[in-house]
Amino acid sequence: MFGAERRQLILELVRAHGSMSIAALARAVNASEVTVRRDVSSLERRGLLDRRHGGAMLAGREDEAESLTLGESSTLPRTAMFGAERRRLIRSLVEANRAVSLSDLARAANVSEMTVRRDLATLEKLGLLQRTRGGAVTASDAVDLSREVPEVPPDRAAAKSAIAALAASLTGDGEAIMLGAGSTVHEFARQLAPTSALTVLTNSMLVARALARTPHVTLAMSSGALDGRALALVGSTTEHWMAGHRVGRAFVSGTGLTADRGLSSGHLALSGVDRAIVSSAREVVVLADHSKLGVETTYQVAPVGRIDHLVTDASDDRAVIESLRARGVQVHVARPRRPPI
Repeated sequence: MFGAERRQLILELVRAHGSMSIAALARAVNASEVTVRRDVSSLERRGLLDRRHGGAMLAGREDEAESLTLGESSTLPRTAMFGAERRRLIRSLVEANRAVSLSDLARAANVSEMTVRRDLATLEKLGLLQRTRGGAVTASDAVDLSREVPEVPPDRAAAKSAIAALAASLTGDGEAIMLGAGSTVHEFARQLAPTSALTVLTNSMLVARALARTPHVTLAMSSGALDGRALALVGSTTEHWMAGHRVGRAFVSGTGLTADRGLSSGHLALSGVDRAIVSSAREVVVLADHSKLGVETTYQVAPVGRIDHLVTDASDDRAVIESLRARGVQVHVARPRRPPI
């Protein structure tokens, strides 16, 4: 986002709220606080904003509040926005962040989620963005979610299906869980069939699609930047969102698992999100077929002491499984059906 666009977005945000802190503005426009301070100074010189105590307010409102709390919006009354102005603000926020949740847009525009849904529908009809379940992405980042994950060999597909079915039995009714990205976690989501309320938080668009119509599931999608290959939201915004919640169990996959290093990943951006997911859960469940056992990859996701359960398929290498059990990991071995010849 160019400087002029960013400053216009800052002005519209402050107008929507009456005043905002530097920290809140930085999060909203996806820029550093140093950059936002410079932008606020520029807008102040033009007489459009006033800087006050770690934040900004509309020019001429300095008598209405004594201070702003860093990291929060103030309690000044908002200035009403017309629909066209609000939709411009929403579009600018999506363009700045590439993907934004419905709740974040509603807070930024200082309106109800119902109002934001109507605005997103209007903007989508104009081809300016694409709605997702629980938010919106830029038109350029829109993907065809009807496509499936890449095909895998029949034996591995059978293993993933068996692992997913066994893992589904570890979920309890009425709890909240987090799901990371990956083909095995996606298969797990497809096989979930709770009999009572289950809350699922995820950064995976494939997981969200799989659960969109599942009875009894309340689905929450993170914000963040879209990784087109993984079809998942990643980046510091996603990590912050995941780390800000607490759940009973997290289900992650990764690309390698050893007793010495724990779970690791070869994908830098996804590993950061998975670490945030792990930090937010009381128990961590790793879904990994035998091809990932004994393998170390570049980025650590969770040390073995943080892993409570491993769900895997039968492996000829019993040493890895026994070493994980010796470190306190509960190992559940699924028995895949043999693919037809």
